[in-house]
Amino acid sequence: MSNGKTGKINKEKILGIIKNQGILIFFALLLFSVSLVSDRFLSARNIILVLRQVSITGVMACGITFLLISGNFDLSIGSLLSLTTVVVINLHDKIGPVPAIIITLGVGILIGIINGTLVGYIKLNSMIVTLGMLTVLQAVTLIYTGGTYSAISRPDEAWFRFFGRGYILRIPTPVIIFGGLVILFHIILNKTVYGKYLFALGGNRTASEYTGINESFITFITFIVTGLTTALAGIMMGSRLMAAQNYIGEGYEFTVLTAVVLGGTSLFGGSGSVIKTLIGVLILGFLTNAFIIMGFPYYVQWIVQWGIIIGAVWMDVASKRGKLWA
Repeated sequence: MSNGKTGKINKEKILGIIKNQGILIFFALLLFSVSLVSDRFLSARNIILVLRQVSITGVMACGITFLLISGNFDLSIGSLLSLTTVVVINLHDKIGPVPAIIITLGVGILIGIINGTLVGYIKLNSMIVTLGMLTVLQAVTLIYTGGTYSAISRPDEAWFRFFGRGYILRIPTPVIIFGGLVILFHIILNKTVYGKYLFALGGNRTASEYTGINESFITFITFIVTGLTTALAGIMMGSRLMAAQNYIGEGYEFTVLTAVVLGGTSLFGGSGSVIKTLIGVLILGFLTNAFIIMGFPYYVQWIVQWGIIIGAVWMDVASKRGKLWA
């Protein structure tokens, strides 16, 4: 009898270690393994390169972390990234960088309002709503650009380039923006009533409503936050490339979701961490970089991301059942 209890306790301990510390162990093993293959993998230059590359994904991941914790999805962020990127690029030459940035942020907020209203107040399923919005935004982007390539005619605009290519104390501006957002969102999630409500909604929505939490309003605000972070990512993307195709954000919804769940945020809501999302983003970035250094085909990255999603779902289900296998 005691052996059975001991075995159960050991399994629970193993599950707890994997769930809480597995991401750090995996990250350390990744860095160590690839550094044995390539001397330049952990060079200062390569680390800065990876940090710059993951910043756009990271900014979007901050918003998605909030949304997943609350028990919702947003599959439209890739299409919204495409739209906001081409909007800021096309408006830059016509009305100037500052108005272009303000309007682009407004576009992100507007899409967040629409998604938030449909999910929060009309009570439609978030996955269905945002899947439909994905298609709508693709169409809007094509109509807006006429299907043509968008580019800034004054690429020497230093002020606008600063968001995507600038440096502060030798640190890339996108990295600083991402880092600042991580700190801000971590504080909001752990030190404010809004953050507590997000965990409560994702953990038990029905019970939360009985305790007086305005579920509709919290959901509404969270979709706006997601739209805003995606628009900010679009501005950073436009500033970095100074040009964009209509489909430039295609696939980002999958990449961002992979990074967030890799960081331990539950796909079923109720648990998550912005700091662990940061680690998830870094792992995905260094993993992609390792594939490039070792000469793996690009499609391998998508296979690995699929595996991460499946693994995350398995871990979520296992943690709820209290066992790793049936």
